[in-house]
Amino acid sequence: MKEGKTKAFIIEETVKGARAQAAVWRKEGLRVGLVPTMGYLHEGHKSLIDRSVRENDRTVVSVFVNPIQFGPAEDLESYPRDLEADCALCREAGAAMVFAPKASEMYAEDFSTYVDMQDVSAELCGKSRPTHFKGVCTVVSKLFHIVAPDRAYFGEKDAQQLAVIRRMVRDLNMDLEIVGCPIVREADGLAKSSRNTYLSEEERKAALSLSRAVAAGKAMAEGGEQDGEKILEAMRGILSAEPLARIDYVEMVKWDSIAVHHRLDCPVLAAVAVFIGKTRLIDNFIWEPAL
Repeated sequence: MKEGKTKAFIIEETVKGARAQAAVWRKEGLRVGLVPTMGYLHEGHKSLIDRSVRENDRTVVSVFVNPIQFGPAEDLESYPRDLEADCALCREAGAAMVFAPKASEMYAEDFSTYVDMQDVSAELCGKSRPTHFKGVCTVVSKLFHIVAPDRAYFGEKDAQQLAVIRRMVRDLNMDLEIVGCPIVREADGLAKSSRNTYLSEEERKAALSLSRAVAAGKAMAEGGEQDGEKILEAMRGILSAEPLARIDYVEMVKWDSIAVHHRLDCPVLAAVAVFIGKTRLIDNFIWEPAL
């Protein structure tokens, strides 16, 4: 990697400013990484930033709670926010810029252009959140146009989102690499999530049913079980035994296409979405046949 000119930490709120700074870095021959986030950053986000900092000359972290990926009854207004803490984490991790636009900066009052997708976005979260991935694809494509990164980093906890973004980049011939990064978990196994802050003490304990179900399913797959339905049945059993858990879905799909598939004869994603109280949490494992 190249060192370029003296590296400073920038907080930018405008599209024009973020685009201009990224263009300066590219003109200097520097490689730019992008970590798109909705803020309230935790160790999972930091793992993405750390990897981008290792693999690129400059890293941009976007902090933007994207209104168009929330449904009408979802938690847009209550979604946790702490820009000051986010910027401190990004600076400490070695990011070069935080791009933190307001919604009015990203979407004009008469905004009417969206990026929509079929197939890959239809199953799993797409069933219960039918407009979600339309909002994700739109905002991520805008971020790619603004920053024009060489690489962008997404966590495997949001595995369907990762698959959707990879398909969008392929289908629209976008000139960047999408990098998936492993799930980061709490010491007790719970997948890191900004929404974990919503959980009461009792709900926090109940939420461990997700990681227990995922661990059990993964162990069965690694032990040679080829029948996906048997794995899903075991996972459902663990979740159903938790009184505070309400299952949205427990499903197995092909990892590349997110098409329902219950045989472990190709790379598969086993994913769960569960309401603990009013909080919707997700978790998963990815299994690939040995070469």
